[in-house]
Amino acid sequence: MAAGETQLYAKVSNKLKGRSTPSLLDSLLGMGFPAHTVLKALAATGRKTVEEASDWLHCHCNDPSLDDPIPQEYALFLCPTGSLLEKLQEFWRESKRQCTKNRAHEVFPHITLCDFFTCEDQKVECLYEALKRAGDRILGSFPSVVPLVLHSSVSYLGFFVNDSPADVIREFAATFATEASVLADCTVKPCTKQLHLTLAHKFYPHHQRTLEQLARAIHPGHSCQWTAALYSRDMRFVHYQTLKALFQYKPQNEDELTLSPGDYIFVDPTQQEEASEGWVIGISHRTGCRGFLPENYTERASECDTWVKHRTYTFSLAVDLNSRKDGAASSKRNGEFHPPQTSRSLSSVQALQATIVRKSVLVVRHGERVDQIFGKSWLQQCSTPDGKYYRPDLNFPCSLPRRSNGIKDFENDPPLSSCGIFQSRMAGEALLDSGIRITSVFASPALRCIQTAKHILEELKLEKRIKIRVEPGIFEWTKWEAGKAAPTLMSLEELREANFNVSMDYRPVLPLASLMPAESYDEYVDRCAMSMERIVSICPEDGVILIVGHGSALDSCTRPLLGLPPRDCGDFAQLVRKIPSLGMCFCEENKEEGKWELVNPPVKTLTHGSNSAFNWRNWILGN
Repeated sequence: MAAGETQLYAKVSNKLKGRSTPSLLDSLLGMGFPAHTVLKALAATGRKTVEEASDWLHCHCNDPSLDDPIPQEYALFLCPTGSLLEKLQEFWRESKRQCTKNRAHEVFPHITLCDFFTCEDQKVECLYEALKRAGDRILGSFPSVVPLVLHSSVSYLGFFVNDSPADVIREFAATFATEASVLADCTVKPCTKQLHLTLAHKFYPHHQRTLEQLARAIHPGHSCQWTAALYSRDMRFVHYQTLKALFQYKPQNEDELTLSPGDYIFVDPTQQEEASEGWVIGISHRTGCRGFLPENYTERASECDTWVKHRTYTFSLAVDLNSRKDGAASSKRNGEFHPPQTSRSLSSVQALQATIVRKSVLVVRHGERVDQIFGKSWLQQCSTPDGKYYRPDLNFPCSLPRRSNGIKDFENDPPLSSCGIFQSRMAGEALLDSGIRITSVFASPALRCIQTAKHILEELKLEKRIKIRVEPGIFEWTKWEAGKAAPTLMSLEELREANFNVSMDYRPVLPLASLMPAESYDEYVDRCAMSMERIVSICPEDGVILIVGHGSALDSCTRPLLGLPPRDCGDFAQLVRKIPSLGMCFCEENKEEGKWELVNPPVKTLTHGSNSAFNWRNWILGN
């Protein structure tokens, strides 16, 4: 890096120390990272936490472009929330199912306010200030309802924003552009054309009628808070394809990329002539490194999946989910700017708070387990005569954690399959999009449940902040477990050694040794009820308690909360058989009426079909 640039970053770091987030910069500089890479990491992670920026720097330690002064590109969108967003997302899913993917599926529902523009890393905080100033200036005149009018043509379907509301929104965009130009020295082009929320774009003409019918089911009058959101992307990969890794891959050669499930890879279609069939050349979004990777380990992702959300400004009624019980709210939380409430009555704010901050319990079944797919003899299929694990099929996990008694202990405590890991990550990603706030996590001691909890927390970006509390009291009904003895489960020490962030301090309701083989149905439902009573009592007053257990837990862990007696044993068995992987039940506490209620889960059920085993030898050599 040039001496002049180093001096510039040194000046910037000193200047930023006097601003609102000195702890981010100071903490990272204190770790020994150079100032210019610290600023780059903060810009690439949205200036949220020291941990995220530090992780980014560690992951990018071999990134050949780490020292290059390449700025991020930023854009400002107006995004719907609430019921309207749910209807739009439903349209997205159904339109993709019935009419295949079109260009609108590449980005979340939004109204573009400003085109993408560049901003130097050391001036990103100035953009946040520009957003706040523009929002505060326009708040009083922002429309309480944004009217949306459906428009359709042979290649475009979407909602137009007309009349005076559109003028006010354009004024907000222009104000942001002016403030960003002054504060951050950016050239920002606000949208001056027809404001629109695209539903479908560049689709096949014969799909127009179907898409219109689906769009008419969206009522623009659905309740909605409009939020101005500032996003950034890596400008180098704008015209690349984005792939998402489905499975782990360990390089066999120096020029290959390491893949972990969920990694994003940027692929330039013009560079693929160098790659062998079935392989592609890509650049890892997580590490910045370039190399070959097996294409069948990935799937196509949307272009916005790698975008970073920075700050938001919410118009209309905004309630602080982290507010104190007395109703006091801060003007900024989690990077969101919320104007003070002046246009609504106090009673309406308190009523909305009461519905949002209720204590809730989300019970989730674990993902697909290996023996569910490969049968009781699954362990014999993947172990060598000397007791070592190998992967005979892609749906077997890449590796197994170490256990004190060796691989045989997995026989009655099977892990998730590769698809089970993918299911868990999808559920976590959907929970993140839903906006619910997980405050504590409890899991059955079965490995598959702890794995599911881990992957959900990773997608929620909470894997380092929330420890998994292992609770034997919510383990499966032992009558359904194989063998005459209680299953051998991993100890907390083994789980921690295997990189599971489990709590070592949590004292469970029931110790692991209390699980008795072939317990009666009454004994099973009694221990679940006792466990849930204790779990709810020790958790905070607000937020969502995540319970990761077995299919049976969706019934046995919720009925005690709802004040319902246990089901008939036969009915219980029939019900549990129908619960899919990652099936969910969601309960909320109604403090006004002093009871718990069953409500819609925050995300939809995951459905997928079977995939038969394939032997290429039979196909080539068979008759």
